[in-house]
Amino acid sequence: MYGIGVSIYQSLYQTGILKSVRFSFPVMSIGNLTVGGTGKTPHVEYLIRLLRPYIELGVLSRGYKRRSQGFLFVEPHHDASQVGDEPRQIADKFPGLAFAVAENRALAIPRMLRERPELQLIVLDDGYQHFPIQAGLQIVLTEYARPYTRDFLLPSGRLREWPYGATRANAVIVTKCPEGLQRAQRELMRSKLRLKREQQLFFSGLRYGEPYHLFEPGRHFLLNPSVHLTVISAIAQAEYLVDYLEPKVGSLQSFHFEDHHYFTETELDGLLARHRAVTNTNKMILTTEKDATRLRIHRNFLGQRGAEIYVLPVEVYFYDPGAFDDYIRSFLLEFRV
Repeated sequence: MYGIGVSIYQSLYQTGILKSVRFSFPVMSIGNLTVGGTGKTPHVEYLIRLLRPYIELGVLSRGYKRRSQGFLFVEPHHDASQVGDEPRQIADKFPGLAFAVAENRALAIPRMLRERPELQLIVLDDGYQHFPIQAGLQIVLTEYARPYTRDFLLPSGRLREWPYGATRANAVIVTKCPEGLQRAQRELMRSKLRLKREQQLFFSGLRYGEPYHLFEPGRHFLLNPSVHLTVISAIAQAEYLVDYLEPKVGSLQSFHFEDHHYFTETELDGLLARHRAVTNTNKMILTTEKDATRLRIHRNFLGQRGAEIYVLPVEVYFYDPGAFDDYIRSFLLEFRV
């Protein structure tokens, strides 16, 4: 029934009953076919790092699970509950970035351009299923361990739409690839994804950095075989995080909540009690950058409890960065940006 509903909705746009808007201005969409876990936010951050030194770009998101409504530019005083955890995360990393949240993104783009006329590009964060807009460049992400061709529609799987929806993409990025991925394995993946000849294919992995303090980013903690970790996360596909951490520490306990979960003080009290019960005196609480935006809402509460929480940063790297970077630049050259 879900699949039928998706097909009907898409056919309304494909037949022209509902109209999509296409802009004469560069709009780039990055998203996925699944409900999460492909590493979309680190890829958006990669694009910002790549392009921001050269052009004025803005980012537009729905602001998933935010408690506000309508159009809103993300400002320093907004917390994750007001703008969404992923917008808050990206805005924290790139001060001064024009980042807006809105349900109706077809109306939000003209407003962004009106209020920030210096913008030369808008990146749609998680805009692949937003049919009211025809982005000039559509990028879809899929996990190496579970590509969309091996997944199923909601609710039995994680797909938001049928796998053939990937044919709308100009480029596909296979994410979370293992280190040392060989060319033969990449060619095999292309055949598994059943891409069209004109669709570009890229491969990326995740690189974790040194944990920093939740409230004092200048303080760092080195992972080592003598430390015990209490991991708190509310992200999709948290097993990637645990698989990375387990070989680097002496012991680990992990507490996982549903993606985008907003922690309550009662939950945090319980988690801190479980951490205090660990007998190893060399111990730390670790969380992700996305979870950190929601934990900072409880800054006073955590401070009163004396909680020492560190954040594990993550960035994307490409197996052939020059090829991907050139592909993005070639798109912008079409608009003479």
